[in-house]
Amino acid sequence: MIGANGAPAWVRKLTLLALGIVCCVIILGSWTRLADAGLGCPDWPGCYGSLVVPQTAAEIEQAQSLYPDSPVEVAKGWMEMIHRYFATALGFIILVVALGSWGYRRRLNYPFKHTQLLLLMVLLQGAFGAWTVTWKLWPQVVTAHLFGGFITASLLAVLLIRLSRMGREVRPLRLAHSIGGLRIWTLLGLLLTVEQIFLGGWMSSNYAAMACSDLPACNGEWWPHMNFAEGFNLTQTLGPNYLGGLMDAEARKAIHVLHRLVAVLLGCYLFLMALKLWRQPDSRLRFFSSVLILLFSIQFCLGLANVYWHLPLPVAVAHNFGGALLFVSMILLNYLVFSRRTRPSYE
Repeated sequence: MIGANGAPAWVRKLTLLALGIVCCVIILGSWTRLADAGLGCPDWPGCYGSLVVPQTAAEIEQAQSLYPDSPVEVAKGWMEMIHRYFATALGFIILVVALGSWGYRRRLNYPFKHTQLLLLMVLLQGAFGAWTVTWKLWPQVVTAHLFGGFITASLLAVLLIRLSRMGREVRPLRLAHSIGGLRIWTLLGLLLTVEQIFLGGWMSSNYAAMACSDLPACNGEWWPHMNFAEGFNLTQTLGPNYLGGLMDAEARKAIHVLHRLVAVLLGCYLFLMALKLWRQPDSRLRFFSSVLILLFSIQFCLGLANVYWHLPLPVAVAHNFGGALLFVSMILLNYLVFSRRTRPSYE
């Protein structure tokens, strides 16, 4: 049972389910991309004109006649379609939550606008999923699609918190100093995290993860010859097939090296921010202090493992998912310090 001002139980349960599914979608999406299966189905939303991957010899022959330039690879096709099945289930659940929220929009503190924003986000993600295929893995779209998945997960996590707070008194933040300085720290931390995730997505979508094959230098050089202008050219031609990437070695090294440098910068910043959070009297801030340091440490080690062991698929997928967890954690921390329901008290 819930109180008159509490969140409907079915909305909370569906939101929790959607959060679990979006984690699966992020993992499956990165697995598909890193296994070079992003074009396992050359069309969208089906696969060679069907809702399942061609299996029999007759089905494969028919599929090949429809798409003569895209040889049928059953295993890669199933990777892509399973990812789409999960994404479709996620979209359906969010649609139900968004439509059902109209009946509760006048309830005190009900996050009605939040549910509608979430629906818009998942529709946009569907469009990015279609463009990823029809535009042949254009790096700009692939990177935006990655970000969209992380944002969707963050919106669901915040929605779950907002629903759990309905009908309850929320403890104000207990702080030792002014909230202004803490907000600047957390906001800058989020911006640095966003920059690092963009670099990681851009590196992956341009197949630059192995542009530097050793540590800590890059192919035996501390500062190799790099082409930053080409590496970060956001006006790449729309039309070619970008599977495998089209940039030259110098451009890919520029992306890879900058990703490494920003990782070090982010790590130093998060360490200092974590110290600031740990010194606050509020246990929630100390919790985030520990979580952020733990997540970044794991991410850093996974990044090193990717280079040392030449991008093993499970490690690369874990690194991608770790980025999502770090992003969601930074969003939740910022929500905590900026939320009007946690206006601080000072000791």
